[in-house]
Amino acid sequence: MNTQVLENTYPAEQEQYSNRVNSLLCEYYGYSPKAFVQTYGCQQNVSDSERIKGMLKNMGYTLCESADESDFILFNTCAVRAHAEDRVFGNLGALKHLKRRNPKLIIAICGCMAQQESVAERIKKSFPYVNIVFGTHVKHRLPEFVYKVIAQSKRVFELSENNLVIEGIPVHRDGDLKGWLPIMHGCNNFCTYCIVPYVRGRERSRDPEHILAEARQMVKDGFKEITLLGQNVNSYGKEPNYGVNFAELLRRINDIPGDFRIRFMTSHPKDCTTELLDAMRDCEKVAKHLHLPFQCGSDKILKAMNRRYTSKEYLALIDAAKQRMPDISLTSDIIVGFPGETYEDFKQTIELIKQVRFMALFTFIYSPRPNTPAAIMDDPISRQEKGKWFNELLAEQEKIAEQNITRFIGKTLKVICDDYGTDGYMLGHTDGNAIVKFKADRSVYGQFVNVTINGFEGTLIGKLK
Repeated sequence: MNTQVLENTYPAEQEQYSNRVNSLLCEYYGYSPKAFVQTYGCQQNVSDSERIKGMLKNMGYTLCESADESDFILFNTCAVRAHAEDRVFGNLGALKHLKRRNPKLIIAICGCMAQQESVAERIKKSFPYVNIVFGTHVKHRLPEFVYKVIAQSKRVFELSENNLVIEGIPVHRDGDLKGWLPIMHGCNNFCTYCIVPYVRGRERSRDPEHILAEARQMVKDGFKEITLLGQNVNSYGKEPNYGVNFAELLRRINDIPGDFRIRFMTSHPKDCTTELLDAMRDCEKVAKHLHLPFQCGSDKILKAMNRRYTSKEYLALIDAAKQRMPDISLTSDIIVGFPGETYEDFKQTIELIKQVRFMALFTFIYSPRPNTPAAIMDDPISRQEKGKWFNELLAEQEKIAEQNITRFIGKTLKVICDDYGTDGYMLGHTDGNAIVKFKADRSVYGQFVNVTINGFEGTLIGKLK
């Protein structure tokens, strides 16, 4: 694990606040304090938390893995599904006894959930022991917020919005092999079920030179897999006049010297172009894995979702990808039981997955989010009925996945050794993101190796070549 600082456009004012906090901490606590960050939700939140940890380290905190031993606790929250919010409020309530035990404990809430005014107001009234609440647009101001708590005994609630892209925030990466690299922030799509554009704002692409500098640093630091992040990476570069779109950005990162793999997520079908598919085909470091959410196979429901493509257009994209990369691994997201969806609509989803034959699916039963258009749509189908559809979908995909696995048997695949198994086994991921288990010495950890696949037991089983 390491901490790095990119080209310094980080506001000088925040650096000054960071230095002030650093000089106050030992006096405030009487010892070297510890900080704990709990992340909920998507990979973008994980990446944001890495920058939050970077700022905390610069302020003088030592990072730890337990809330019980912490002097600073931060929850980086998600607002995509109600379950995530319920978990945060439950865990927040459990911190009350820690605050009693350590009155100087600082508790902070940030992220998509915190960006909503109704949530911030509930925290202000119902959780008086929470010191800091801030939204997605102002995470770079964390040193200022901590200073106000320590030096001025203030509670801080900051949900202001802006369209800035702040570079130079210190980064503490959680891993040493695989890393996240955000290339843009926000979303312009306004799918009717999604709250992301309301809490993360409009699309803002990072300057390609900053992205390339960060990628080079990650390669220099030994990272073997870099995942480019954005709510919709396919629309990278549309707004600013950089003259670089996502396909070109992939090619430029691919040209960085070194032995590493490039992934990206998440893609929107309406912005997935043949130019992008050509770049995936041509770039040897870009994983031949495309996660392309289609959400539903019914055009009627896709229109109600405001997805702006049809099932026919989606299938044409899949065909184009397979023509260029016959062995491409395809994964997707599906929402079951969107308001107005009938069983006949759902069966069109089943037919689509039979045609595409995805390696894996991320499936969800529709969950209404307040303040989204779908939340007020008529939704007559019971949760119980939607659950039956959901189980039918899972059963069908399980059959497809089992059939897909057989195509790997006998093949030799390039695998990154990224985890330790038991009894002398190593675990790794293929280019298509499938897990492989194989006998190997632990010295191969972090390396790319060739593994011949000879079976399947929940994961692919192979032999080091």
